[in-house]
Amino acid sequence: MAKVEKKFMEGNEAMTAGAIAAGARFFAGYPISPSSEVAKAAAKELPRHGGIYIQMEDELSSMAALLGASLAGKKAFTATSGPGFSLMQENLGLGIMSELPCVLYNVQRSGPSTGAATKPAQGDLMQAKYGTHGDHSIIAISPSSVQDCYDLSITAFNLAEKYRTPVIFLADEVVGHLRETLTIREPEPDEIINRKAPATKNQADFRPYDYSSTEVAPMVAVGDRDLLMRTTGSTHDEKGEFCPSPENIDRVTHYLVDKIEKHVDDITITRKYQMDDADVVLISFGCSVRSSLSAIEILRKKGVKAGLLQLVTVWPMPEKEIRAALQQAKIVIVPELNLGQLAGEVRKYNDYGCKVLQANRTDGILLTPQQIVDVYEESEK
Repeated sequence: MAKVEKKFMEGNEAMTAGAIAAGARFFAGYPISPSSEVAKAAAKELPRHGGIYIQMEDELSSMAALLGASLAGKKAFTATSGPGFSLMQENLGLGIMSELPCVLYNVQRSGPSTGAATKPAQGDLMQAKYGTHGDHSIIAISPSSVQDCYDLSITAFNLAEKYRTPVIFLADEVVGHLRETLTIREPEPDEIINRKAPATKNQADFRPYDYSSTEVAPMVAVGDRDLLMRTTGSTHDEKGEFCPSPENIDRVTHYLVDKIEKHVDDITITRKYQMDDADVVLISFGCSVRSSLSAIEILRKKGVKAGLLQLVTVWPMPEKEIRAALQQAKIVIVPELNLGQLAGEVRKYNDYGCKVLQANRTDGILLTPQQIVDVYEESEK
């Protein structure tokens, strides 16, 4: 029977606990607030589980080491915030092209540049999807509680292994530094996904990449005695060899998008609160969900049929669920700690004449429930 225990823990620490529970045994990173506690916990806990912690000289090398560990067969993770996430983008692209599973914890803070290093923000939503160059898709998950930090960490590693891709864990300072009681339950073996092993030991038959469908190819560790694993950041064929023909470039580009976008129903997670009769719907993610939950309670007490659609998976964007909310509601309000990055995505799907309003804050302070309520009441004047 799985071991279960209650702990009072910080979100950042819970991220590391979840990563270890998922089987992660390698961390490479460079301390940066407000994510440093992820690294601190990794330095303390990984050696106790036979793992390795390395503090690198910067975020460029951290991401490179992460990919190297993944190639060597280990589940690997790093943690950073906005400026460090910017530096990781080139090697993030390498991980996407080479299909190397790993998890990047980005505990968002105010920006641009150094910004306000210890203040919360949710301004990296677009960066998570579009930060690295070229056409590709990405998986990004956003927690709203300490329990999420643990549970969704396991989900993030499972998705990384299943789809052979880096996964972004898009947290924020509020959730990262929040302390709550959480239930730590050791996952059963069948709840953990590991990368597929090849069925062949014959090098001539082995294909470390497969662009013939949206299913990912098996993967072996570099140094495998039987099979040679080739990888490159250049466009390559199924054997991993450089192949820049127009046909192959087009094929690889579509594959890197389709292997995620065509499995959106398997990947995306949303939560609905009081949505059955809602005609005023809040759509939010991350720390702003906490304010949104209180806001719908305030509105309900005022006689307003308010509900909340929480986007746990923010990339790929849960289009089907967002469209259903837009079709149902008279008014949609999008609370977020930026100037409207999620609101812009919601408006792309608004073919239903629904009014889409924004509740934004960019001063390093969490949105209050009353601010969200005020946006609704102003629209009714």
